[in-house]
Amino acid sequence: MLHQSVQFQGDRINRLVSVFQTDMGQLFQGDCLDLFGVLSNNVVDMIFADPPFNLGKDYGKDVSDKLKREEYLEWSKSWLLECIRVLKPGGALFVFNLPSWLIEYGAFLNVNNMLFRHWIACRMPKTFPRGKKLSPAHYGLLYYTKGEPATFNKVYTPIPVCRHCGKEIRDYGGHRNKLNEKGLNLMDVFDDSSEIWKVDEVCEHEHSGAWITLEDMMDDIPPVRHGKYKTRTANELAPIMLERLILLATNAGDLVLDPFGGSGTTYYAAEKLGRSWLGIELGDTSGAVRRLTDYQRGVDVEWESARGNGKRKPDMSQQLSLFRNDLMVGKK
Repeated sequence: MLHQSVQFQGDRINRLVSVFQTDMGQLFQGDCLDLFGVLSNNVVDMIFADPPFNLGKDYGKDVSDKLKREEYLEWSKSWLLECIRVLKPGGALFVFNLPSWLIEYGAFLNVNNMLFRHWIACRMPKTFPRGKKLSPAHYGLLYYTKGEPATFNKVYTPIPVCRHCGKEIRDYGGHRNKLNEKGLNLMDVFDDSSEIWKVDEVCEHEHSGAWITLEDMMDDIPPVRHGKYKTRTANELAPIMLERLILLATNAGDLVLDPFGGSGTTYYAAEKLGRSWLGIELGDTSGAVRRLTDYQRGVDVEWESARGNGKRKPDMSQQLSLFRNDLMVGKK
C-alpha cells in the first residue's frame, strides 16, 4: 500500500495510468505535472529529479528533448515549483543535470525559499573534443532542502586503494591514525569507479577494509552504458547513487518521489532500502517495470555489474555488504 500521507485529489488523476504497484510504492505513466497536480502540500520526504537534458536524445516518441532554451527553463521552473510545494519542511531535493542548467536551477531555488546544501560533482572521465570549450569532466547533482534538513545520515565509502598493490593511495596529511574507525565523510565528487573497485587478478595484496564517509565529489558513479544491463536506449544511472542519496536524506518508511522515472532506478533503490516511493514516466515505462519485477523475483543487479565490470574478489563483496548494512542503521 502507498505511504499514508499520499492522498490523490483533483481531476488530473484521470490522466494518469498506473503501470506498476508494490506494497511500498506506485509507478504511473503520464506527465509529471499531472502527478504533482493530485498531491497535497508538504507530503514528500525526498525528491530525486533527473529530467531530460534538452540535448535531443531519444527518450521515446512521447518525449521532446529539444526545446528552445527559454521554453526548457520555463518548463523546468514549473516542476521545480511543484517539487518545493509537495516537499515537507526539512525535505530534500536532488536534481541531476548538466552544470549549464543547474546554475539556472540553483538561482531559481535560491529565491524560492530553498536552502542550498551541496553541489555534488559526478565525474565523467571520458574526454572528447569540444571546439572552444573545455572538455566536460562532470555532471552536477544539486542538493537543496526546504529549510534546515529534517534528516541527514552519515554515509561511508571505502578508502581508495591502489588497484595493483592494495595499499591506500592517500596519507591524509599524516593523520590517518586519527581518523574515525569508519573513515571520512562522503565526498562531493562521484568519480569513475574502476580505480577503486576493479581488482586485478594478479594483485596479491589484501585490501584494508577501511571506509571513508561520503564527500561531495562522488568518483564511482558512472552511467550504465553496457548494453547487457541497460533497460532503455538513453543512459541510465547506477543504482549506488540513488542508494547513497536515499540513505543520506531519509529514514526507513519515508516517502521518495521521482517525477522522471526513466529506467526505475530510484524506485528500485527505495524498494531495497525500505522507503515508500512514488513515481511517473512520460515515455516508455517497460524498463522500469522490468527492473522492479526482476527485483521482486529475486534478480538484484548490483551497481558494479551495471557498469559491465567483471569478477570481483570475495573480500570486496563482503565489504560492500557491510557498507550497506552500516548505512541502513545510520544516525542523524
